[in-house]
Amino acid sequence: MADAAQRESNVVRALDQLYEFEREPVSADRLQPGRHFAGLFAGEHVAGTEFAIGAMFVAWGVNAFDIFVGLALGNLMAVLTWTLLCAPIAVRTRLTLYWYLRRIAGPVTTTIYNVLNAVLFCVLAGCMITVSASAVRIPFGIPPQIGWIPTDLRFVLIVLAVGAVVVALAILGFKRLAQFSTVCSPWMFLMFIAGAVVLLPGLAKAAPGAGELRGWADFWRLANDMIWTGEAPPGQTPKTFWQVAAFAWICNLAMHGGLSDMALFRYARHWGCGLYSAFGMFLGHYLAWICAGMMGAATMAMLKIGPDQVDAGALAHHALGVSGILAVVIAGWTTSNPTLYRAGLALQAVTPGWPRWLVTLVAGVFTTVIACSPWVFVRLTDFVGYYGLLLMPVGAVVFAEHWIFPRIGFARFWATRGGRNVFWPALGAWGIAIAAAVTLEKTGVLHLFFLFLPTWALTIVLHTVFAGLAGARAAGRETAEEPAAAAPPRAANIPAAPERPRAPLELALGAAALLSLAVCLAWPVWVLLQGAAGYEARHAFLRTWMIVPTLAYFAAGTWYAVLRDPGDGA
Repeated sequence: MADAAQRESNVVRALDQLYEFEREPVSADRLQPGRHFAGLFAGEHVAGTEFAIGAMFVAWGVNAFDIFVGLALGNLMAVLTWTLLCAPIAVRTRLTLYWYLRRIAGPVTTTIYNVLNAVLFCVLAGCMITVSASAVRIPFGIPPQIGWIPTDLRFVLIVLAVGAVVVALAILGFKRLAQFSTVCSPWMFLMFIAGAVVLLPGLAKAAPGAGELRGWADFWRLANDMIWTGEAPPGQTPKTFWQVAAFAWICNLAMHGGLSDMALFRYARHWGCGLYSAFGMFLGHYLAWICAGMMGAATMAMLKIGPDQVDAGALAHHALGVSGILAVVIAGWTTSNPTLYRAGLALQAVTPGWPRWLVTLVAGVFTTVIACSPWVFVRLTDFVGYYGLLLMPVGAVVFAEHWIFPRIGFARFWATRGGRNVFWPALGAWGIAIAAAVTLEKTGVLHLFFLFLPTWALTIVLHTVFAGLAGARAAGRETAEEPAAAAPPRAANIPAAPERPRAPLELALGAAALLSLAVCLAWPVWVLLQGAAGYEARHAFLRTWMIVPTLAYFAAGTWYAVLRDPGDGA
C-alpha cells in the first residue's frame, strides 16, 4: 500500500511540473520559435470536420469561382485578424485572455465568460472526437451514427478510447501539442490532396460525356459541372461569393476576433508570428475544403449515393482505404487537443486552487461524454456560427481597453483598480451587442456570417461609453505597473537558440520521412496521369497499400522530431 501511495504521489508531482504560466506572463526563456506555431496551426486547422465543411460548400450550390476566390479572400482576412488583432496583445501582455480579462472586467464577468467559453470549447472538441470515432467505426462494421443518441455501444467505446488519447495529449501542454501537430500536419495535407487527386479520374468517368482530364480546362469544366455547380437543393438559394468569403473569415472568430488564441501567442517571440496562422488557413482550410468538396462529389457520383449516406470516415475510406481512416482520426485529434487545452486554461480562472492538468482532465472527461452523442457533429455549422458570435464581443472589450483607452485618456483596468467584483460596462456592452446581433440575424437584416464587424464595432463603442460614465476618464493616468506587469519589453525579441549539428541518424530519419511523404503524393498523381483505362484496379491497389508509406512516415518522422527537439514538455 505504501509503495502504491508513493507511486501515486510521484505521478501527481510529475503532472504538477507541467507548468504552463496559467496565471502569470510567460517568461522570456519559454518563448517558442515560429515552427511551433506553424505546426500547431497547420495541425489544428486540418480537422476531420473539414470533410463535412467541404461537402457543405457543394450542397450550398456555390460555383467554382466563388470557392477558389472567395475562400482565398476570407482566409486572408482571418490571417490578418490573428496577426494584427490577436498576436500583438498576446505578445505585449504574455497572458491568456482569461487572466487579462480578469484585470479588465473583474472576476464576475470573467467567470461568466470562462465557464461559457470552456463549455463551448468542450462541445467543439467533442465534435472532433466524434468525427475521429466515425472513421474508426468502419473496420468494425458499425453503421453511421447520425442521431442525437448513439445506437451502437461499440461506437461509445471507440469514443472513450479516442477521448483518452486526446485528454492525455492536452495535459502534456503547449510544446507537446505543437510537436504532435508538426509531425502530423505535412502528412494530413498530402492525404487531402491525394484523396482528391486519386478520385478525379473516377469523377470524370461518372460525368455526362465522360472523358479524360488533359489539363486545367478539363478540370475547370468538371469542377463547374460536377462539383461546385452553382445549383442549390430545391427550396434553397445558392450562397454568394461574399457569404463564402465571410464564412471563411468567421469560422474561427472566437480564436482570432475573440482573442482566445492569446493563450497560444503569449509564447510567441514577436507579434509577426500571427502570420503563421496562414499555414492553417491556406494549407488547412483553403486546401482541405476544396479537396474535401472534390472527394465528396466524386464519392457520391462513383458510388451513386446521396449526401446523407456519406460521412467523413466513409468518404476518406473510399478515397484512400485504411490511410483515409487514419487521416480522419488524426485530423480529429490534432484539432481537439489544442481546443481542450484552451478549455482547461479557461476553467483555471474559476478553479484557482487546481493545477492545469487536473482542470484539463475534468474538462476532458466532460468533453468525451459529450462526444458520445453524435448531435455535436450533425449541428456543427450552426454551432460554429453562434459560438463565435457569443464570444467575440469579449475580444472587442479587451481590444478597446488595451489600445483605445490609453489614447483617449481613459485608465485601463479601472474595473479592478477599485476592487470591484462586477464591472457593469463590460458586461453590459457584451450583453447588448449579443442581443443586437441576434435581433439582426433573426429578423433577416443581416446574415449570420456578416454580423462580425457591426457587432465588434458596437461592443467597442458601448464599452468605451459605459466605462467613461463609470469613471474611467476621471481615473487619470495609469500607474507604471498597470500594463500587464511581468511582460519584459525585450522578451519578444530574444534571439533564437543556435542550431545544433544534426547527427547522422537524425539526417537519415529526416530523409526517410521526406521520401515517405513523396511516395504518398506521387502515387495518387501517377494514378491520375494514367487516365481512365484500368483506373479501378489502380485505385483499389492504392487504397490497399497506401498505408505502407504512411506508417513509414510516422515511424521516421516521430523519431526525427524527438531527436531534433527532445524538449522538456514546456
